[in-house]
Amino acid sequence: MIAIGCDHGGYELKKYIMQECNDIDFKDFGTFSEESMDFPDVAFPLAESVANGECEKGILICRSGIGMTIAANKVKGIRCALCYNVNTAKTAKAHNNANVIAIGADEVSKEVAYYIIQVWLETEFLGGKYQKRLDKIYNYEESTR
Repeated sequence: MIAIGCDHGGYELKKYIMQECNDIDFKDFGTFSEESMDFPDVAFPLAESVANGECEKGILICRSGIGMTIAANKVKGIRCALCYNVNTAKTAKAHNNANVIAIGADEVSKEVAYYIIQVWLETEFLGGKYQKRLDKIYNYEESTR
């Protein structure tokens, strides 16, 4: 199951993604309207659902993607990458094994957002030297919390 969530600025893009990716089993963390709300109220529970294994991966959407990325990365075990084209989506997964991505609804078209998600889901983590680097992040997290 893939977690998906947005703030009010990402609501329309979230609806589009869920409609276009109808073969994906989503768990929707909201928000459910364009009424103003605070993005951490979605980012934290979504990231926690990925970190605890309830959901396999997560997608966060806000206007720029920046706030969602910052908030999600506060959750231990989350590697959230801000993706703004298919190359960043591929690198996020192949090199960093990003388990959450953030997309800026004001920064990419709906079609590009769709392709970002497809590439990220289809790309395999390369492991090797990249795993060594992720291990350093994991060890740092463990030593500071």
